[in-house]
Amino acid sequence: MSFDGFPDQGLVFYEGLEADNSKTYWAANRAGYEANVRAPMTALVEALTPEFGPAKVFRPYRDVRFSHDKTPYKTHQGAVVVQEGRGAGSWYVQISADGLTVSGGCWRLESDQVARYRRAVADDVQGPRLEAEVARLRAAGWEIEGDRLVRVPAGFSADDDRIELLKHRSLYATRHWTPEDWLHTPATLDRVRAGWHDLAALNTWFADNVGATTKEPRRR
Repeated sequence: MSFDGFPDQGLVFYEGLEADNSKTYWAANRAGYEANVRAPMTALVEALTPEFGPAKVFRPYRDVRFSHDKTPYKTHQGAVVVQEGRGAGSWYVQISADGLTVSGGCWRLESDQVARYRRAVADDVQGPRLEAEVARLRAAGWEIEGDRLVRVPAGFSADDDRIELLKHRSLYATRHWTPEDWLHTPATLDRVRAGWHDLAALNTWFADNVGATTKEPRRR
């Protein structure tokens, strides 16, 4: 299946789901979700596979076991590409009623990865490289986000170079586009491809300096 854009019916589906996040709505509209959301998302990431690697298209169901919010379905469709054998740094794309989101970097780091991240940020070579890349992305229109401390992390000083980066426990760059006509066309593929290429240097920094966690998988 070729990617021809995200049909407007897919965005309408999510508008309805936001208003009625119930099994009744889902059962009545599941065929529309499959045809107008999941199928085009799958086609999009398959078209990008030769350049970035295979993607995981997320399930539409929320994990409500540990959440106060018991609504059963996600109000967006996301997909992620994790760099094979690199351990840290990934690409993400999401469609919802609000439009298209493209991201890259690290959304969650384990404690051993955070320690390596901070050592690299404090390093006189690797720290300035990340600082320059973050500045470049901001100038290009990306938002820099992530879990971060309010206070100075233990072992560092408020006077340390790159203290704002040192406060991060995760870091990623995001761009969002509200729905426009191009979203319903193959031009969306070009926008995601260009965005992921723009995020490649950030992902490479994470892969080279942070890598995979050595901790045991979390138990649920």
